[in-house]
Amino acid sequence: QVQLAESGGGLVQPGESLRLSCTASGKTSSLVNMGWYRQALGKQRELVASANNGGETHYVDFAKGRFTIHRDNARNTVVLLMNSLKLEDTAIYSCSAVLWPNSVYWGQGIQVTVSS
Repeated sequence: QVQLAESGGGLVQPGESLRLSCTASGKTSSLVNMGWYRQALGKQRELVASANNGGETHYVDFAKGRFTIHRDNARNTVVLLMNSLKLEDTAIYSCSAVLWPNSVYWGQGIQVTVSS
């Protein structure tokens, strides 16, 4: 199994940026994919972006053009750069890690609040 340590997040105003970072430790040799999900109050958790070992990235529509995901395989780290944040981006953001063949691990979650 792996442990995920998240950092970043906080309170920002609309239009500002934030950087979320997640580092995996443990059985990292089995990592195949890392990503970020979010869950707003009263809503279901949803994918934000993910990146596999080969560097392929996937973004959901609301993240395209504003968010960028970076995967550092050597450091077992995934970073989510969030620009032009909107009020509706307020949520708890959680790091995810997929291990071969089919195990998913989650971080504890980080609060991101966008408020004027």
